[in-house]
Amino acid sequence: MTTVLIADDQPLQRFGFRMLLESQDDMAVLGEAANGSEAIRMTAELRPDVVLMDIRMPGLDGIEATRPITTTGDRTRVLILTTFDLDEYAYAALRAGASGFLIKDALPEELLSGVRAVASGDAVVAPALTRRLLDAYAQLLPTSSAAPDPTDPRLAALTDREREILTAMGRGWTNTEIADRFHLAESTVKTHVSRILAKTGSRDPIQAVILAYDTRLVHPS
Repeated sequence: MTTVLIADDQPLQRFGFRMLLESQDDMAVLGEAANGSEAIRMTAELRPDVVLMDIRMPGLDGIEATRPITTTGDRTRVLILTTFDLDEYAYAALRAGASGFLIKDALPEELLSGVRAVASGDAVVAPALTRRLLDAYAQLLPTSSAAPDPTDPRLAALTDREREILTAMGRGWTNTEIADRFHLAESTVKTHVSRILAKTGSRDPIQAVILAYDTRLVHPS
């Protein structure tokens, strides 16, 4: 059973999400929060698998609420909801630790599959869209053209192959494209990705992509 906390300042929106989620046999809504402060408090109390988090809420917004939720080391993951696919705050939310984002006009099945994906440890944003998002907000990323620092502790534990694959992830390549490029089985790529996440402490592939930019393995185009 995947447990969900809904954080949105619009009661009708929360009602709609609740109705959809509770129509599924494998999902349960533990509660509803009307702002970021409530979301933080209720997450600590209820420990849901996923927080469905709106960005724009009165008081503490979804970005500021995401950061303390994702830095506790608990199992809860945050799925951001945004009005536009390149909402000006979406990148900041991902950097705060969110595991992805969906558009509010997404189809019901897309929302349901997104919640399931985040709960299982996957990222919701497709690789190509991740690259588009990061490039759109390149001014928020390191702009130095310097080479990666091999002594960076986040990279030091990676093998040469893992570093190559992390670079490819940062360029927006899918697992299939990485497998074709490096002549690997797709299952082998998935194993490498899992090891990269574990070694770098990344919660999901999106956070690994951000790491690739932060450590200058990949530069904004």
